[in-house]
Formats: sequence, structure tokens, C-alpha cells
Amino acid sequence: MAADTPAPDALPAGLTIPDDADDEEAAAIAAAVAAHLRDGELAAAAAAEDGDGGWDGERWSFVGRVDRLQGRSVRVPTGAPTDPWTAAGRADRF
Repeated sequence: MAADTPAPDALPAGLTIPDDADDEEAAAIAAAVAAHLRDGELAAAAAAEDGDGGWDGERWSFVGRVDRLQGRSVRVPTGAPTDPWTAAGRADRF
């Protein structure tokens, strides 16, 4: 095993198991942490797979926000940037 790869039984950084934990408690902690990490990986993979979902419902909330904050009605084109900061910067063009 290379020196830069962690041992298979190594704990993730910052994770400690209490010294007084028996084998069952340690296994439960490890299972909970593994499930949490797996859920995070699945969520990240799903978000990456979705990519840029476009406006899908957010366009109307953005229209309402512009109406409330600027006191004017706008029509946001479907090709408008979906990044909130970029869209807000271009709100005067809608």
C-alpha cells in the first residue's frame, strides 16, 4: 500500500469514535457515517446529471421578485440566464 493512501480502516478526517464504544456502537457509527456520505454522493451525482434545468418554474418567481422590488412588470425570456446573479444584473433588459 502506498504511503499516501489511507488504510481501509482509517476514519475520515475529524471523525472520532468514543474510546468507551463497544463493537456494536462503533459499527453503528460507521454505518451512519457511510450512509450520510453515500447520500451526499448520490445527491451530488443527481445534481450534476440534472445540469442546468433552465427556468422551470423559477422564471415566474423571478418575474414576481422584479415586480415587487422594481415596481414594473417584465417578461423574462426562456433563454435568459438562469444564474440568479446574472439574471438580476440583466433585469433592466427584460
